[in-house]
Amino acid sequence: MSISPNPGGLVEFEVNDIAHGGEGVGRADGKAHFVPGVIPGETVIGRVVKDGGSWARAELVEIRTASRSRIDPLCPHAESCGGCQWQHAEYEAQLVWKHNTVASQLAHIGKIADPPVSDVVPAGPAFGYRNRMDFRVRNGAPAMHRARSHEMVSLGVCELLDPNLATIFSNLGDLDGVSRLVMRTGTNTGESLVIVDGDIPDQTADWGATIARQDGKQVIDVNGPARITEEINGIRFRISGNAFFQNNSHGAAALVALVHDALEPEPDDTVLDAYAGVGLFGASLAKSLARVVAVESNKTAASDLSHNLKATGIDHRVIRGKMETVAAHLDEYPELAVADPPRTGLGERGIAAVTAADPRRLAYVSCDPASLARDAALLADVGYQLLDVTPVDMFPQTYHIEAVATFVLA
Repeated sequence: MSISPNPGGLVEFEVNDIAHGGEGVGRADGKAHFVPGVIPGETVIGRVVKDGGSWARAELVEIRTASRSRIDPLCPHAESCGGCQWQHAEYEAQLVWKHNTVASQLAHIGKIADPPVSDVVPAGPAFGYRNRMDFRVRNGAPAMHRARSHEMVSLGVCELLDPNLATIFSNLGDLDGVSRLVMRTGTNTGESLVIVDGDIPDQTADWGATIARQDGKQVIDVNGPARITEEINGIRFRISGNAFFQNNSHGAAALVALVHDALEPEPDDTVLDAYAGVGLFGASLAKSLARVVAVESNKTAASDLSHNLKATGIDHRVIRGKMETVAAHLDEYPELAVADPPRTGLGERGIAAVTAADPRRLAYVSCDPASLARDAALLADVGYQLLDVTPVDMFPQTYHIEAVATFVLA
């Protein structure tokens, strides 16, 4: 069966791959069709919602032949909420897809033949892992966007929440007057923080958390300091307000171990911790080297960074500013570097900054395989060889994948 793939029309095809972004891919009438909620090996019927010429996007109408990897989603909102893409698939299949995505992006974008991609590291439980969740509020209830839509889906449960946050979620009550809600917890400490954008509800005493109020870009204390602490591999981190920290504490521990292995630090080494956040990597490396030079642009995170590095007792220097600007004035020459850039990656300026001192080894923590692939090619141009990429599944049930790449100066 092959029905013309004009917008609104139906098309039948076999799914043969998963695209970067989580959709299934199959070919019909000479073009690739992308459809969410399907699994390789399935025969499906989709309704075309966008015809891009050489490709089309479709919504699932019917599964003619189901995969053995298909399961019933745990969450009742899985098919409507855009927060998860893969609850319909066995976890083992998700790990395979993520490995293949990283390898494919390195090969196609980075032009790396036979990319050195290790097995995906599962990081903690497949549900109940998120130590932070940001919700919109609609009709007095927490909500998330529907996939590829401005429409909001009100939620009665979220199966990704860390148990500490799940308890708070169940006690939220009526959120009338609230527009947004940020929930944070220390998975290993039990400390929790809820940041409210809007009116503070009367029932916050039932939440069992520190409450803060979002006022523009400021986070204002309500019933205590607007921060939590988390402990990763025996090191305690102060995390204030909206300062960035990995959203999966089990995954954070896995990343720390991989970064250490990637750098192979020696006792006299100095490490450059670029895009340092609150200091997860710099502080975790403190026992293995002599000095940390950390660079962070966000004011709140930089304050936490200073506090957390000082607590380790290591000789350190914290520079507040953009890495791309700071590098030109940095009068130190670290032997090692770790970089955890935003989703857009390092780019030419970031790579120039991170490698300005010619560190002998670089641990690159990536949250996007495409930007990692682009940067791997750029790093090769300045003399860095890619030895290994180890994906870490920080976000089960979603297509998102973290990875630690090891580069050495050739």
